[in-house]
Amino acid sequence: MSRIHDMATKTIYFTVNGRPEQAEFPVDCPSLDVKELFRSAAEAGPNDILKLYNPRGSIINISPALEPNSPHSCYKLEVVAADCNSEPLGVELAGALGFDLSAMEKRLRGLEKKIFFEASEAPAVVFEMKKQVDLFREKLESVEHLSWLGLFKDLSEGTPKPSPFYHKRTLHKTRKECEHVREKFLQMRHVTSTRFFFFSRISEEVRQYLKTPTFDNWQWEDAEIMVLLQFMYTDLDFISTFNIEPEVLQQFLFEVYRRYNNIPFHNFKHCFCVTQMMYGLIWLTDLRTKMDTIDLLIMLTSAVCHDLDHKGYNNAYQINARTELALRYNDISPLENHHCAVAFEILEKPQNNIFRNLPADQYKRIREGIIKCILATDMTKHNEILNKFKSILPAFDFTNKDHKDVLMMILIKVSDISNEARPMEVAEPWLDCLLQEFYNQSDVEKLEGLPVTPFMDRDKVTKPSSQTGFIRFVLLPLFIELANLFPCLEQHIIDPVRKALDYYTEMEKALEREKQNRAQSESVSKSKETAVSAQSTSDVHTDAGGRASKQDAQ
Repeated sequence: MSRIHDMATKTIYFTVNGRPEQAEFPVDCPSLDVKELFRSAAEAGPNDILKLYNPRGSIINISPALEPNSPHSCYKLEVVAADCNSEPLGVELAGALGFDLSAMEKRLRGLEKKIFFEASEAPAVVFEMKKQVDLFREKLESVEHLSWLGLFKDLSEGTPKPSPFYHKRTLHKTRKECEHVREKFLQMRHVTSTRFFFFSRISEEVRQYLKTPTFDNWQWEDAEIMVLLQFMYTDLDFISTFNIEPEVLQQFLFEVYRRYNNIPFHNFKHCFCVTQMMYGLIWLTDLRTKMDTIDLLIMLTSAVCHDLDHKGYNNAYQINARTELALRYNDISPLENHHCAVAFEILEKPQNNIFRNLPADQYKRIREGIIKCILATDMTKHNEILNKFKSILPAFDFTNKDHKDVLMMILIKVSDISNEARPMEVAEPWLDCLLQEFYNQSDVEKLEGLPVTPFMDRDKVTKPSSQTGFIRFVLLPLFIELANLFPCLEQHIIDPVRKALDYYTEMEKALEREKQNRAQSESVSKSKETAVSAQSTSDVHTDAGGRASKQDAQ
């Protein structure tokens, strides 16, 4: 078996908050990349400080020179949050917004003194200016405004405009919304031609396009997406092999659509993207000749159901906020367990149950497989699953059930986080959607006094910084191992991801240069303000001295 990369590596075992982790990197890996690897494992922000302790409790340097260890002599990694209390919150936020409150106040006091000496009393306009500055400071320091101030909006807008996802639309789909999509979905079976659809079939162009990672989901409405999902089940021979009635499949897909919520990222379109990538991987790797059809059915249906009823807050939030889901599932993959439960709640109704014509043993196998696949999408299980796959890869056997089970988990994991394998014009809008969800969660965590998830904090995370570490240390290692089993995937999913890494690396450098230029500009501006303020004070003292001398002379 040919492998894409074969180089000497070093494995370091360590714990983060009591959670065992391991880092693997080439012996000649740059020092910065090693630190980013540990930062990614700790889910730390770019400004957080990492401390690594050896078993004796001494701090050691995070570098390529780290001594390899064993799981029984783990290092301990700690994250020290960046100091956010070095100055009042209002000053910090004002600085981020481009205002220097200190300089404004000094200048105002200087003008007030000058006016007082010249006019004996301060005009009402000065008191109004002071009032406005005080109100501005109070607004900046108000916790209630954190969630929208973090967006760095123009304060002149007044009341912030509502998010198109969190305010204008309800979390759950309305009955009117569902009925409209359902009507369009059912009409497509009877209309002889509409867009790319024809009676009972899809054009050959779309069929082939649907099998590729370059497929653009943004061109398709929800009703059309349901038709495409129905086509996938038909094209893989699931309808005939498992005696699935078309009307039941349509009702199942509609119920799935209905149970995905109106949130920026983990929505019905994400469900489709994951399922479409799974469908494409099945064809690209020729899995139809390597695995049982029932396993393909398990993987495709798992992709369809993997994020059902996601509300936009991850497992860390569920556990820290002690939500109903966290309590119900004892803090063990609360979201993934919930997605599974909702899937089988849908399938429990005969009119939705696409497996209703199967014997009990096949249904049991399907249920066990779907649960295993959906639970594998919990990212806290990522290293465990990837390491298991790597250990069996040199002697992978498609006739070995345990090997196939691990491969199925790897395939749904790859499909779930595969957006960066798509063209940039498709992938980048998805990143914007994901950051909306992340930022919303961190805002809520701040308001509720919960631990703030570092990689979601809008004050620490930028668009490029959110991706560079994730691509380098999560996506590429996972995709490379799958491509070691299926070398044909390198051009389809690895090459695009490398290009995405280059794109966001350059974007990160550009933002850093812009930040440095802005800091220099602000420093120059501040120096000028200080000089003007000093000159004003000097003028006031000079005028006062002159007037005093004149009075003495009189």
